[in-house]
This record gives sequence, C-alpha cells and structure tokens, in this order.
Amino acid sequence: MYQEGPKSYGSDTDDWSGWISFAGIMMILLGTFQIIEGLVALLRSSYFVVPATGLVVNVDYNAWGWLHLILGVLIFAAGFGVMAGRLWARVVGIVLALISAVVNLAFIAAYPLWAIVVIAVDIAVIYALATNRRGAYA
Repeated sequence: MYQEGPKSYGSDTDDWSGWISFAGIMMILLGTFQIIEGLVALLRSSYFVVPATGLVVNVDYNAWGWLHLILGVLIFAAGFGVMAGRLWARVVGIVLALISAVVNLAFIAAYPLWAIVVIAVDIAVIYALATNRRGAYA
C-alpha cells in the first residue's frame, strides 16, 4: 500500500531563493525608477510640484538628477549581482536601497506619489535581502 508523506509546499532553499529573486527583480525595477526620476530632473525640471528652493535640501534639479541617475545605475547593476547569487550584491543592495529611501524622503516634496512608491519598493528590497530564509522551515 502506498502511503503519502507529509505535504511539503517547498523546501527552505526554494523559499529563500524566491525572496532573492524577488529582491533582484525589484532592484532592477527600482534602478529603472531612479534612472527615470534622474532623467526627468535633468531634462524637464518644470515637471515637479515645487521649485528646487522648496525641497528639504536646497540644491537645483540638475544636482538631484545626477544623484538619482547615478544611484539608479548602481542599484540596477547590483540587482543583476543579486540575481547571480552574489553575497556582496546583497550587502550593496541593502546599503543602496537605504540610501535611495533617504534620498527620496528628502525629495518627497518635488513629486510625493513617485517618492512614496520608490520608498515602498526600497523597504521591500531591504526586507527581502536582509531576511535569511535558509533553515527557517525545519
């Protein structure tokens, strides 16, 4: 007689690699968001809600644009490192997502909805990268 063992909905390695894949994809998306935000600040600064003097850090939109653009490229590249399973990319991803959240918090007056979306993605990336799921389901 065939007896079926206990139901398993996935191994702990599968669960952990799912979080890592999620984090890598979200980092690539986050990098794309930052690049778009940087290009808009560089090419069309009149798009934003307040003038540059109304932001928390009083610098022109060109400086903000370059900051977002460079941060976006770094996050985008680190996302591919996370997808490749590199530990250094996880650490760099956490640091860059934290910097991205702080930068967007300072930039929130310029375009509130966009900044809130980016901060939410930052938090999801930090959680996915900082959580070690290996061995969680023994």
